[in-house]
Amino acid sequence: MNSEKLWHFGSNLILLLVAIFMLAPLVVVVMVSFSSSPVFNLPAPEWSLRWYSALLHKDGLGAVLWLSVKVALVSTLAALVLGTLCAIAIAHGRFRGRDALLAFLVSPLMMPGLVIGVALLQVLREVGLRDVLGALIIGHIVITLPYITRTVHASLALFDMRLIEAARTLGLSPARAVLQVMVPSLAPAFLTSGLFAFLASMDNYPISIFLTDARNKTLPIEILRYLEESPDPTIAALSAGLILFAIIVLFLAERMVGMRRLAQF
Repeated sequence: MNSEKLWHFGSNLILLLVAIFMLAPLVVVVMVSFSSSPVFNLPAPEWSLRWYSALLHKDGLGAVLWLSVKVALVSTLAALVLGTLCAIAIAHGRFRGRDALLAFLVSPLMMPGLVIGVALLQVLREVGLRDVLGALIIGHIVITLPYITRTVHASLALFDMRLIEAARTLGLSPARAVLQVMVPSLAPAFLTSGLFAFLASMDNYPISIFLTDARNKTLPIEILRYLEESPDPTIAALSAGLILFAIIVLFLAERMVGMRRLAQF
């Protein structure tokens, strides 16, 4: 075996080990969710769906899940509009400091979530916003906007703006030219960034914990409460449902766009 083949073998082996290391906890969670034992242990004494049945009768879980989905949907849609406009302005604008502005918009990804949460709490209190839903939407727009802006900005480098001008010369209005020419071309970027933004919103804890109250909680906060008060495999069943949801989202994205095109962004 020459050095090149040895290098490829070693690289593939390391990749396989890293994948196993990252996926093993998910496999354990799914296996625990089908255990009949009232505690987290493997191997399971026998397989059962009792924890999924208990999940359906969990008090308050429906309201918590609906709040998380509603916040994630609204914040993702708002971030798609704002992030796309910001990306277009940065990519094709004629002003100084565009790179600094892009770094500023992406900075929430590089800052600790607790810092952003405390800052948002103080700002929203100063402006007098006491509504939990509004505060959560604003906070989640802050954390989802970087995904949209960075991905769309990268895809705009591959888009020729002269196509919009050509569409306008053929009789389309500016709005219709953007909708019929730019949006289809950037659809993979919108879908990819939207998926990541939605999942990031659903999974966010460090910012949401500062913006919720005792009556309105998001799903990650409720899961932590379950762990503190009644730790049983119901939490594993809930986590398995979230894993399944992420798989379904990726499957739909692959069917609609293609995984190869998704990976480009």
